[in-house]
Amino acid sequence: MAKSLRGATTTNLQNTEAGYVAPARLRDNLQAVVVDFIALGNLGKQAHWNLVGPNFRDLHLNIDEVVEIAREGADTFAERMRALHATPDGRLETVVEQTSLPTFPAGEITTTEAVELMVKAIEATTGRMREVHDAVDADDASTADLLHEFLIKLEQQTWFIGSELRSADK
Repeated sequence: MAKSLRGATTTNLQNTEAGYVAPARLRDNLQAVVVDFIALGNLGKQAHWNLVGPNFRDLHLNIDEVVEIAREGADTFAERMRALHATPDGRLETVVEQTSLPTFPAGEITTTEAVELMVKAIEATTGRMREVHDAVDADDASTADLLHEFLIKLEQQTWFIGSELRSADK
């Protein structure tokens, strides 16, 4: 006969971890990914607000696509951490301390500068994701699938944005 939870008291369930609990390595790797996604979203908004120069509108809108992916990624990985009984830390001081993204200048930036800076920021984010990938895959293949999904999205954005400065091969 199956046991019913109906009669269980709150105190019986309060500190129970049911299901897979992320080991420390997985927790730390996912925290690193969350931090970089938060930083990428913030950096993207800084670029979006202060962009000037040729092709402003297209780049302005494209950077917002990156911000949307970054925010979605931060939320997806933070919630995945919670599902695995780990606690994400997205506080400002933690993001500043732990991010692998390069710093971003204050004030207006030209579209050319923005392209270069955004490509570097996205590549830092995807670099971190690739750096932790094998360990994440070993600890939890389902979570590695999430890394794949966001790598594809961000690397496409690197191509879109980076193409602004390329010349056709002849």
